[in-house]
Amino acid sequence: MLRKILKWTGGIIGVLVAVVLIFYFTMYIIVNNKKSKTYHVDVRMIDIPTDSASVADGAHIYATKGCGDCHGEDLSGKIFIDDGALGRIIAANLTSGKGGRPAGYSDRDWLLAMRHGLRSNGKPLLIMPSYEYYKMTDHDLGNLIAYVKSVPPVDHELPEHKLGPLGTVLSGLDKLPLIPAEQIDHHHKPGVAVKRGATAEYGEYLSMSCTGCHKPNLKGGPSPVPGGIPARDITASGNTGKWSLGEFSKVLRTGKTPDGRQLQNSDMPWKMTEKYTDEEIQAIYLYLKTL
Repeated sequence: MLRKILKWTGGIIGVLVAVVLIFYFTMYIIVNNKKSKTYHVDVRMIDIPTDSASVADGAHIYATKGCGDCHGEDLSGKIFIDDGALGRIIAANLTSGKGGRPAGYSDRDWLLAMRHGLRSNGKPLLIMPSYEYYKMTDHDLGNLIAYVKSVPPVDHELPEHKLGPLGTVLSGLDKLPLIPAEQIDHHHKPGVAVKRGATAEYGEYLSMSCTGCHKPNLKGGPSPVPGGIPARDITASGNTGKWSLGEFSKVLRTGKTPDGRQLQNSDMPWKMTEKYTDEEIQAIYLYLKTL
């Protein structure tokens, strides 16, 4: 009797192991097919300025878009996830130093990355949240690229991306935003630029930076970072809708909520939003009040 029980138990375990291996192999194939896909897109060229005012504006956009959280203040990049199960995720060195952008990296290459989430060869970039950038106006995107191109070279060589078993499964199930190119309308053409000012219209434009975590409708949801806390509803129907402009501003500038909680920058990047101007904060506040 015991021998039969052990035989049946061994058989069940064997079947379960086989199912797990087949599932993982399927996820592995799906992810590798996504990573190796070549996208053929028409890159609409824009003028990239070189004047100091445009570069300064681009530096402000770099700061308020949270680019430095991944690529660093000096743009030299870093390893921002290194976990045996999830894998190793890299933010590239954006400078022309050793380990950075290759010689001859063109304005077309920058636009491919920013607007389409693609490498120069048409293969998808990994993790880079281009879905938060592709709707930027030509003016703002041009200034951002102008700033990045102006930064002095920094020598910083980084290893390659490497997905672990959990990262592979989450990516295969679309629970990890691995391929930004999949979330982009590659035929999108930015409309007329919204005039800068303390208006809900300008706030809607700025709120693109919030959609990566709080979702396109800004109602919140699961964190895009595995293990991260869920993103909150920041529309008028959430707690944010009960805050005054002063309270909203304090949260974005210090991470301190009206009820006394201190938000961690890893959960709510207030060290990024603290760099917004008063006008930009008011514009976002007015827009969120309309939702």
